[in-house]
Amino acid sequence: MTDTNDAPVFEHYRTPTKIYLISPTEVGGDFPDRLARVLAAGHDKDHGVVAFQFRVKGLDEHAAARLAEPLQKICADADVNFIVNDSVSLAKRLGADGVHLGQDDGDPKEARERLGRDAQIGVTCHDSRHLAMDAGEAGADYVAFGAFHPTTTKEVKHHASPDLLTWWQGLFEIPCVAIGGITADNAAPLVQAGADFLAVSGGIWNGDEVANTTALIAAIRGSFVNAA
Repeated sequence: MTDTNDAPVFEHYRTPTKIYLISPTEVGGDFPDRLARVLAAGHDKDHGVVAFQFRVKGLDEHAAARLAEPLQKICADADVNFIVNDSVSLAKRLGADGVHLGQDDGDPKEARERLGRDAQIGVTCHDSRHLAMDAGEAGADYVAFGAFHPTTTKEVKHHASPDLLTWWQGLFEIPCVAIGGITADNAAPLVQAGADFLAVSGGIWNGDEVANTTALIAAIRGSFVNAA
């Protein structure tokens, strides 16, 4: 794993880094209330939560849709984009704001044809510059790099270095997302290296979600101050 303490600082002008929230795998029970609390705490015009990815595994589409619908409404009420992980079919069924595709989940061009010109389409690119450029050429709205830190959310096969974010920012206008084990304690080097968004799951949901959200926003804001 690369030491992010030595991460480069991206010095060019860009919009402030924001939070891309990813659901835990269990989204039933009191989770809608937890989500609403996070979105309220994350309502920050510069560094707040702007997207929520619905990520559940092992459910058929009907069951997933039932779980997604109340969460989608909470996001709509908070003006937060609702993104479906992996499934173009579920995204279309829900009328979601977009879909996030892994490397084995389909082609961005086909997703665009099915979901329409306004859909937000993201692509996992691991630690690969080649995959990211391919995704951009295929019409992706953002590319996601990672994992930058160890994570228990999913099995990690690829480890990205912060200089990948800086390289991308220096050449391309498509936003980049940093993902993988990100918390308030380790976010700063990724912000300074050029992440447009920090994709966070366990860093929010493991513990007090409101306190974790507030701390992450403060860490992002402090990163900009320290980089100035």
